[in-house]
Amino acid sequence: MLQWVTSFKALGDPVRLRLFALLGQRDEVCVCHLVEALHLPQSTISRHLAVLRHAGLVSTRRDGKWMYYACSGALALQLQTLLSHDAQAELQHDLASLQNLSCD
Repeated sequence: MLQWVTSFKALGDPVRLRLFALLGQRDEVCVCHLVEALHLPQSTISRHLAVLRHAGLVSTRRDGKWMYYACSGALALQLQTLLSHDAQAELQHDLASLQNLSCD
């Protein structure tokens, strides 16, 4: 039960919910692409990703100077399923922005 509470607290912020929804659409995403897709400063994105990571919803991988994030764990997959059934217009816009970015 504690894991659910922690996860819902982490997803209670609109920016974190948007990030989590985007991460569920790809195997992994570079933080630089999340910055471009959401049009927010890198420091803001990184701070919110850290909250999701501490809640156990995302994992990280470093490649040189870039950090890549991905959803991780069974609970994250269950929550992604909920999000995919009720994607709001804003989330769809974010996803379209992410799709237009090339993966370097």
